[in-house]
Amino acid sequence: MQNPEAISYLTQSQAAEIDEILMGPLGFSVDQLMELAGLSVATSIAEVYKPSEYNRVLAICGPGNNGGDGLVAARHLHHFGYKPFVCYPKRTAKPLYTGLVTQLESLSVPFISVEDLPLDLSKDFDIVVDAMFGFSFRGDPRPPFDNLIQKLNCINTYDQTRQKFSAVVSIDIPSGWQVEGDGGPEGIKPDMLVSLTAPKLCAKNFCGPHHFLGGRFVPPSIADKYKLRLPPYPGTSMCVRIGKPPQVEISALRENYISPEFLEERVEADPFDQFRKWFDDVVAAGLREPNAMALSTACKNGKPSSRMVLLKGFDKNGFVWYTNYESRKALELFENPHASLLFYWDGLNRQVRVEGSVQKVSDEESDQYFHSRPRGSQIGAIVSKQSTIIPGRHVLYDQYKELEEKFSDGSLIPKPKNWGGYRLKPEMFEFWQGQKSRLHDRLRYSPQEINGQQVWKIERLAP
Repeated sequence: MQNPEAISYLTQSQAAEIDEILMGPLGFSVDQLMELAGLSVATSIAEVYKPSEYNRVLAICGPGNNGGDGLVAARHLHHFGYKPFVCYPKRTAKPLYTGLVTQLESLSVPFISVEDLPLDLSKDFDIVVDAMFGFSFRGDPRPPFDNLIQKLNCINTYDQTRQKFSAVVSIDIPSGWQVEGDGGPEGIKPDMLVSLTAPKLCAKNFCGPHHFLGGRFVPPSIADKYKLRLPPYPGTSMCVRIGKPPQVEISALRENYISPEFLEERVEADPFDQFRKWFDDVVAAGLREPNAMALSTACKNGKPSSRMVLLKGFDKNGFVWYTNYESRKALELFENPHASLLFYWDGLNRQVRVEGSVQKVSDEESDQYFHSRPRGSQIGAIVSKQSTIIPGRHVLYDQYKELEEKFSDGSLIPKPKNWGGYRLKPEMFEFWQGQKSRLHDRLRYSPQEINGQQVWKIERLAP
């Protein structure tokens, strides 16, 4: 997030000049910039409006580049899991635009004429993308766009019968606004503005809750020439938020999960096999740190504590992680050798709880894992007297640097005696799958003995 006051804003002439430079000396083509712009819009929408709640998207596209951005955004939104519709009343006959239409038609994205649009767009659509006019537009909107702008103005009329409003998303500038002014009292008041390249001056008058910057293609030469102050894009993201996100009522935050049913007759009889199946799903889905788990322990008096650790192995003998044997969790496990693990995989609406007894792994197993770690992590394990009080980060840095120099010859770094692994032997598994209206699936595996053999009993728990 970036303070809007610390951001550069472009005039209409500056925006035009930058486009000419991008498509001239710097070698960008219109279709390249359009593709990046449309992707930025789609990712900005996905940052705020989840397809499970805001699925039906209408993109109203004008005849110019802004309309092309809207067509590209509609294609990406389709692949993101939304259901886009397109209103494109004044089509451009150039190959670039006809190609974008063909791409959408190949995905069976419906095109709707102006005449077939409902009087109240908010009844049929969860999001309306305003891609009619960009920064180069001058004058007053002509039919049918003047009427379409009026339709967008009516969307935010308060209606107590609805649980949520339809969202209006404007690309680069709200259609009908003056690039260096605003839209006046009758202008579009979007919920989201996705500025491209850099915000235009009119963006200072944007009062909606979500302002994003997209179009991750501004090279240093342009930034230096125009003295642009732009926020850094996080990671691999194609968009970055400008300003603080809106304040929300915590009690109103909720997710209506949409997941396949998790039924007893379809699960593995052995919980270890079921865990492996779900874990493989998480890895295949590309979720970040699928092996992250909350480890909960308690001292002999029953006072609990939790922290996130990383699973480093599992098999039929149990779940393994590594830590400092003088840390708080280690001291609690010494007093009370029982723990609970919780895996939460948000992208798949799943979580797994595992409870059981805990014991240390062998010195050989700890030593083997320790020397498989990056050398920096090995040194870090020696430096950190986990859970003890230290005067500042400089202590860690100084000790790390000293040991890094000591072992710079590549010699073996000895594992500290107070560092090693633990193994939790499961006595209970619970697999949770989020479902609509809080009617979640919960299946518990607990051991029982039948004819002298241990088997796992599967029971469904109320959500």
